Amino acid sequence: MSTYLTTKLQPGTQAPDFTLPDAEGRHTRLADYRGKNVIVYFYPEAATPGCTTEACDFRDNLASLQGSGYEVLGVSPDAPEKLANFTGDFSLTFPLLADEDHSVALSYGAWGEKLVDGEVREGIVRSTVVLDPEGKVKLAQYQVKAQGHVQALKEALGV
Repeated sequence: MSTYLTTKLQPGTQAPDFTLPDAEGRHTRLADYRGKNVIVYFYPEAATPGCTTEACDFRDNLASLQGSGYEVLGVSPDAPEKLANFTGDFSLTFPLLADEDHSVALSYGAWGEKLVDGEVREGIVRSTVVLDPEGKVKLAQYQVKAQGHVQALKEALGV
């Protein structure tokens, strides 16, 4: 197993820019969201129980988040086709982005070793990074739990 030295993003630092394909294969650029607050959340795999719970929570809270000036982007190492199925199966109404080589997750500190079924594996560490309109980190949370995360995030953001 290779070891990745990931640096967690800190509030006040500039977030790394990225361009990733969405579920339809269209390229989404973080730079296109300048001027808005953006919640970038990293999840391990589309259509798994925890990831479905978290995505549906974001979907169900999207109106209140957007009403408070926040856009939501979900990022996973899944291929666009898998994201398209996930989006359709659960009526997800925000962009899901394919980070197949996990380079964006790595640059955001959301890739590393984690315990899965008693085994240490490398993968996405469920994380959420909130960016301000200039693209600076407002809040960075790592190793979050899928259940209840969106509500806790809303409380932290005063939404």
